[in-house]
Amino acid sequence: MKIVNENDIEYRKGSSGVKYLMRGPSIDWGVIRLLPGEKMADKPHGHESIDETFYFVEGEGIMVINGKDYAASEGSAFLIEPREMHNIRNESSSPIKVVFIKGEYRPDDKIE
Repeated sequence: MKIVNENDIEYRKGSSGVKYLMRGPSIDWGVIRLLPGEKMADKPHGHESIDETFYFVEGEGIMVINGKDYAASEGSAFLIEPREMHNIRNESSSPIKVVFIKGEYRPDDKIE
């Protein structure tokens, strides 16, 4: 078991950016906070064989997938499939907060 508290981990840029709450061995997940005018990364990126889910917890952002912009209102979720290039922009006047999850689904690992 691993237990973390988001408040104990810093964002990459101090008050904003990406922060991982858990890394491996079977899942990576964390939180992204973007201030007005910020992007998740300087340029889009993708993943060879894993998918990544983004859930917009607070605020309104822009999800960029393969060069196309998608409005991302609070409560929106996006499943990014392998090899889809993606990024997030905050063009609003308030910070946005997004949860991301990278991992694989293994139903045979279920314990009842």
